[in-house]
Amino acid sequence: MKVDKKIQDGIWDWAKAAFIALLLVVIVRFYVFLPLRVDGDSMSPTLGQGNYILYETFSDIDRFDVIIFSNAEGETLIKRVIGLPGDSVSYKEDQLYLNGAPIDEPFLGSEKQQGMEVFTSDFDLLSLTGTGTVPEGSYFVLGDNRVRSRDSRIFGFVAQADVAGKAAMVYYPFEDFGLIGN
Repeated sequence: MKVDKKIQDGIWDWAKAAFIALLLVVIVRFYVFLPLRVDGDSMSPTLGQGNYILYETFSDIDRFDVIIFSNAEGETLIKRVIGLPGDSVSYKEDQLYLNGAPIDEPFLGSEKQQGMEVFTSDFDLLSLTGTGTVPEGSYFVLGDNRVRSRDSRIFGFVAQADVAGKAAMVYYPFEDFGLIGN
């Protein structure tokens, strides 16, 4: 039985297209957008226990981005960048101050208003870390659920080299599906 040259070329074209598509999926899955399950509620209300997120590894980190990083014990943590290199960070009477200016934190939503006298305790970098500004090559991070978050107030600055990427979207559960913004 002889296969028509036109059919043979068509099958070869489809095989090449399928291979290229599979290669692109593998590249995107393993090098561009990576999945991660959220354990804990330190980023509530932005991210909840059991959310599944995708994070990306290619864009620059900006203030208020949600980042994924490893701590000294090798644990993977998710927190929000508050202080960039050179920033002074402080809290006074539940108000964030960056470089001496008051800054709103709309991502905290109603969590801050849930009848607590103090949502974020007063501090400044000097009293926490012994330095007045975030060092070069580092970030100061906080969880959105300040009362229940183990963050830079406890373990200090996060080195840029320890950052795996930036949270991009929640993909499961479906009711929480959406992009993770500032």
